[in-house]
Amino acid sequence: MRDFRDAKAMAQTLREALGAKSISLTHSDSLELIAKLFGQRDWNTLAARIQVAGPPSTLAQTAEPAAESPPITARHEVAVDPAVLDHYSGFYRLSDRTVFTVTPDGHHLMMQLTGQRSVRFFAESATEFFAKIVDAQVSFVVGPDGRATSLVLHQNGSDIPMARIDAATATKIGDQTAERVKSQSASPGTEAALHRLIDGIASGNPDYDEMSPALAAATRKQMQWLQPLADLGNIQSIRFLGVGEQGEDVYSVRHVNGAAHWRIALDTNGIISTAWVTPGP
Repeated sequence: MRDFRDAKAMAQTLREALGAKSISLTHSDSLELIAKLFGQRDWNTLAARIQVAGPPSTLAQTAEPAAESPPITARHEVAVDPAVLDHYSGFYRLSDRTVFTVTPDGHHLMMQLTGQRSVRFFAESATEFFAKIVDAQVSFVVGPDGRATSLVLHQNGSDIPMARIDAATATKIGDQTAERVKSQSASPGTEAALHRLIDGIASGNPDYDEMSPALAAATRKQMQWLQPLADLGNIQSIRFLGVGEQGEDVYSVRHVNGAAHWRIALDTNGIISTAWVTPGP
């Protein structure tokens, strides 16, 4: 079912439906109409709300490619004893603001990242699982007692390790993230870090020392998809839109030749732990 995050697709559907009845509607006018339907003042207001809310069911994204990702590989489901799945249940730390929660659900596992919807994962082996609605796989690292000590999320060409944490730590992280979202205030240093990151990617020489190991690895692998950022030209302005559901700061960046929306978060040491980009309006 579509919600406000599907506004652009809904605007296109509206244009096509009216066009079939010989009623002409510009792309801009269709966006404005959809914004009104969702009770927003104008399209820019709705677009900002979409960026803050984030895309549904994307799981972890350390660096989102600016072009299409490779197609999802065909995978085959196998049956795993629910008793085995119970050993994977728990909480895993992605970052200082983000927890990956794993919950058994019959012969499957439900996995949820802070601020996102739950995604069902299917067993490919006793320790390897895959999702069907997003191109993501999870590998569990198991101790001698069969209990998972950590997991690795494979997504967007990156391998993202997450160590198991206890419930108290997960709750503390969740509370801190919720407070960040409630405040809707930019974290100190994110705008300057974003400016440096964009300039570095556009030049083809980003400062990997300013990124977490996982983000640096993802960026190296995805540079070919991120290179179109150079075509946007110099940055003209960076506007803070709000705090996303994972506690990341959301910015609209205008360039000479276009715009993009960015999400960025820094860890406690000021290192960029999360960053991804989507096309702007």
